[in-house]
Amino acid sequence: MRIETFKGWLDERLSISTLTRAAQKKEVPLHRQSIWYYFGGMTLFLFVVQVVTGILLLLYYRPSAENAFESVQFIMTEVKFGWLIRSMHSWSANLMILTLFIHMFSVYFMRAYNRPRELTWVSGVVLLLISVGFGFSGYLLPWNEVSFFATKVGTDIAGVIPVAGKTMLRFLRGGDEVTGATLTRFFGFHVAVLPALATVFIAIHVLLVQLHGMHVPARYEKNYRRMKFFPNFIMRDLIGWILAIGVLAALAALFPWELGVKADPFAPAPAGIKPEWYFLFMFQTLKYIPGKILFFDGEVIGILFFTLAGAALLVIPFINRSPEQYPRRRMIFNVFGSIALLYIIVMTVVGYLA
Repeated sequence: MRIETFKGWLDERLSISTLTRAAQKKEVPLHRQSIWYYFGGMTLFLFVVQVVTGILLLLYYRPSAENAFESVQFIMTEVKFGWLIRSMHSWSANLMILTLFIHMFSVYFMRAYNRPRELTWVSGVVLLLISVGFGFSGYLLPWNEVSFFATKVGTDIAGVIPVAGKTMLRFLRGGDEVTGATLTRFFGFHVAVLPALATVFIAIHVLLVQLHGMHVPARYEKNYRRMKFFPNFIMRDLIGWILAIGVLAALAALFPWELGVKADPFAPAPAGIKPEWYFLFMFQTLKYIPGKILFFDGEVIGILFFTLAGAALLVIPFINRSPEQYPRRRMIFNVFGSIALLYIIVMTVVGYLA
């Protein structure tokens, strides 16, 4: 009786029964490409893992050049299961970006960005950029040799951008060189600025998905089934989350994330230093571009190309409108998307093997 009373009290204030009825009425399309719907939820789940493990690491981490490496070392050697939590945090970051890439390309090829879902796509692209920002800012925090010099190379690349490059370099580093000020700044980005932005855009993205529903590809519009969002879709989503946590736990336990050697700003950069895999295709591309192309710096042209590619990705829904009415335009966008995906995969593999 007390439980029923409490449920009634809670429902009166939070309208849980109204939300439950809405969830029970909501339906999800069921067709041959429905499997791609689950990668959005899996990405959100991995983000939650990031938040939980990040908070646990934050209890012991000290963001200074003098103490950062030692605090991570303490987490891995002295804190009970600290090594596992750190490995889960690092592996879940990589898996989250992987599932986010899969989700983005599946949305692209199914053209789920068309009217009225343009803003859903835009918010998703912004979330991709924020996730990459998480990876870049978090990479420096252990203050080890590899992360120090990788950050130095990464910020050097930002510094060659015409006009705004020097200002951006000083903004990222908190000065002219990678120092303890850079570490403190990256820590602030990683635990405050980026989580706040991510929370806002996740809320916007999820709200827009709920408002417009799941996109149905044109080939299935006249012949597809429906399933209940609750409990059918939720239960299938839950299975995906269980598989994700299983893969994550296995990777964290069998391949624990190593700490390496503490950074020494006066030491030479180690040979063969590389960024994380999701930057590798850009890094490898810049290596292949000649030093000079006509009168321009080759590295500058490469960075401008990737900047324009990112801008084009953002505005795709406003360019490729009504693809069913323009089949040639649809084919062109499919070809461009396939080439881009193949290029990213090939250059990542080449960069990894080089």
